[in-house]
Amino acid sequence: MIRPLVVYVSIFRWFAQGGLRELYSRHVTRLAKRISAVVFSCLLAGCGSDLPSTQDGEACLDPSRIGQSVVIAGADFQLGDNRYYADERPARRATVAGFEIDLTEVTNRQFAAFVDSSGYKTDAERGLSADQYPDVPEEYRVPGSVVFLVPENVTEASPVDWWQFVKGASWRHPLGPDSSIRGMDHYPVVQVTHADAEAYAQWSGRRLPTELEWEFAARGGLDGATYAWGNKPPHEGEPKANTWQGHFPFKNLGDDGFSGAAPVGCFAPNGYGLLDMTGNLWEWTATPYLVDRRMPSVEQGYDPSQPGVTVKTIKGGSFLCADNYCQRYRPSARQGQDVTLASSHIGFRTAANIERLALEVNPSTEQ
Repeated sequence: MIRPLVVYVSIFRWFAQGGLRELYSRHVTRLAKRISAVVFSCLLAGCGSDLPSTQDGEACLDPSRIGQSVVIAGADFQLGDNRYYADERPARRATVAGFEIDLTEVTNRQFAAFVDSSGYKTDAERGLSADQYPDVPEEYRVPGSVVFLVPENVTEASPVDWWQFVKGASWRHPLGPDSSIRGMDHYPVVQVTHADAEAYAQWSGRRLPTELEWEFAARGGLDGATYAWGNKPPHEGEPKANTWQGHFPFKNLGDDGFSGAAPVGCFAPNGYGLLDMTGNLWEWTATPYLVDRRMPSVEQGYDPSQPGVTVKTIKGGSFLCADNYCQRYRPSARQGQDVTLASSHIGFRTAANIERLALEVNPSTEQ
């Protein structure tokens, strides 16, 4: 076992809202300057056998359907929810124009095709630029990213114990250099920043969905329902999404068949036929995050818990959301995420304007 190097740096902070709030890890360089120092385990020496292995498994969905998309007609719908977290309030009526969105989250195989075609390197693979971050010590500019690890201390665990910066973690090695995506073509890609997701979308001739589009799509026509499948609790009857069963963060019982991320399409579709809109992974959107959506929109977003940090809205919750923590496996749930920070529980899907699709199907005959 390789012992982690424990360092004291200002790179990690979290906050709670209403007693339950998703933990926010902070980018090494940015928050070294901004946040009060906390102990954070940086595995700068590498990753030993203590890292959990990624799960192998066959595809849940016919692979020929991965890459398909669904056209959704625009409509008026309920945006937000007054019953849960403050940033979801107030619920209001909103109108979204018709659009088209991926059936599933972007998979490792799809992202590999992009990388092979373009030669793109993700932010986690590149590490931090000395020119851009001259005040950050070289050992903290190494390629790597943030990984969730089940804490060993079951009595005194804190967020510092379950999120760690792991040298060498990237989309190819989502839990660190000793992990691999071999045999995981149909799992959703993780360890991608907002810029990485945008780069993929642009390469494919598409874009990231807006928050309104994403929430409307996730509701599946069930206007005002609590969950993407209706109002029945997620753990009542058959599993409805990949979430955490048990007491977070110590024990995931895996009653839904998975203790980490699942391959795309393992759970029933919503009313629009879309898969994994809640649970499994948080998903990037194009919309700047505002802690109160009634605030004037600003390009960098605004989250008072992340002062000076550009934040975009992520949606859907993840396999780390549990009854006792997070509870964000709902269409209305939202979070503000540092655009420069990748992690092992954030992915994305792409969207497109219907007008663009119509032009492609019916090109102009004008000479």
